[in-house]
Amino acid sequence: MSSRLEKQDSQQVEVDHRDLDKQGDASLNATNFDSDAEKRLRRKTDLYIVPMVALLYLFCFIDRANIGNARLANLEKDLGMGGYDYNLILSVFYISYAAFEIPATLLCKYIGPGWFIPITTILFGICTIGTAFVQTRGQMIAVRFLLGIFESGMMPGVAYYLSRWYRRAELSLRIGYYICMTPLAGAFGGLLASAILSLDSVGSLKQWRMIFVIEGIVTAGLGLLALAILTDNPSTARWLSEEEKQLALDRVKSERLGQTSVLDKMNSTKLKNGFLNPITLSTAVVFFFGNVVVLGISFFLPTIIRSIYPGVTVVQMQLRTVPPYILAAGCLLGASYLSRRLDTRQVFLALSGPLVVIGYGILIGMTSPEARYAAIFLTASSIFIGGALSNAQVSANTVSDTARSMAIGTNSMAGYLGGLLATWTYLPWDGPMYPIGNGLNLAAAASITIVATVFLFWMKWDNRRRDMVSQEEQDAMLEGLSPEQIRDLEWKHPDWRWKL
Repeated sequence: MSSRLEKQDSQQVEVDHRDLDKQGDASLNATNFDSDAEKRLRRKTDLYIVPMVALLYLFCFIDRANIGNARLANLEKDLGMGGYDYNLILSVFYISYAAFEIPATLLCKYIGPGWFIPITTILFGICTIGTAFVQTRGQMIAVRFLLGIFESGMMPGVAYYLSRWYRRAELSLRIGYYICMTPLAGAFGGLLASAILSLDSVGSLKQWRMIFVIEGIVTAGLGLLALAILTDNPSTARWLSEEEKQLALDRVKSERLGQTSVLDKMNSTKLKNGFLNPITLSTAVVFFFGNVVVLGISFFLPTIIRSIYPGVTVVQMQLRTVPPYILAAGCLLGASYLSRRLDTRQVFLALSGPLVVIGYGILIGMTSPEARYAAIFLTASSIFIGGALSNAQVSANTVSDTARSMAIGTNSMAGYLGGLLATWTYLPWDGPMYPIGNGLNLAAAASITIVATVFLFWMKWDNRRRDMVSQEEQDAMLEGLSPEQIRDLEWKHPDWRWKL
């Protein structure tokens, strides 16, 4: 879908670099758009695009994390698992997920997200259905490895897809809408698992096998629906008028410094600049530590609940996992809204750690069931906001479509390497209080605050340094460069300023 537009974009007439300098970032030109027309366009896009991708991501995360619910329903016993087998199965998913994250994101750009996102949804839905029929640990490992491959492009793919439709300041809230599906998946997944486990059987399938087959069928069905709804970019949207299509493209292009097109052809320079961007790398570190905590919660919250309330039934344990996730979803949306209003993301990334540190401190230092359960709420209230804001931050601090896809893929890959570490934070010999697992999560949360704060001050310092460069010095930096070379400068362009 995207190849036709990219071909058209590549035929743009090259212009003098001083003209190029005037294009791009809205702060550097006088481009103005009709505010009422923008509101109507945003409302339309919010209606057609955001609900669909949010629903797909909801079941993406449910299909990934439902193994935690299945564990409480005798999965380990039925497959003859013991020792570290459960941790190993979790790890296999993140090995393939992290390995294929960047290639999947670039593939999403190459074939177009309107095809990529629905097809990959259908594939991981089929994998989830297949999980219901495994009989051995080896078969479970194989299915989880495939699930990691097919899910690897989903989170970065959706973030990249939304960046084709929204301006930088609008993006964090829209990413927040679909990332809030992460905690909602925990809440809804717990409720759904409880409801499914109340059934006697689904055909010949019983207990935990019912969870996988029902949830997988729903996922694959949603993927088929998405094929009919999602469109690659504004220029191919049947539900936009020609004027709205042009406005949508112009809005995005207005913020891309030195760019003459919205979609571009991939080249190694842009890929390298997207990867080596200081904010891409620092935000990736923040997301790595954030996912150590988030995915530790996603996979081990039922286990932690069991350690707090050992005498309750399996269904009661499942239900107790729901309220913390609901709080997390509300806080994530609230933070995304404030980020949109204040047009800042880095501050919220830095603030996502302290409450988590306090929460894990309580889990380590107290034995009261009420206090330990309350600590889970404290932790959940802030840690989930990093997923939305980190992808919005790397997107806001890249220029070209190619660099953005690389930056989002890099950030997501780092996050799910954190997920790989998370699978080994709660080990059998550390129970039932899990002091080492909780301590590792406390350290990860502290690292989030330190790294995000350091780079917040670095961005302010570097922007001031760039402001002090004279126009003559800026012109000298661009002297002798072709228009294509100027377009490839990204954050190295003298007019570039970091977006906080």
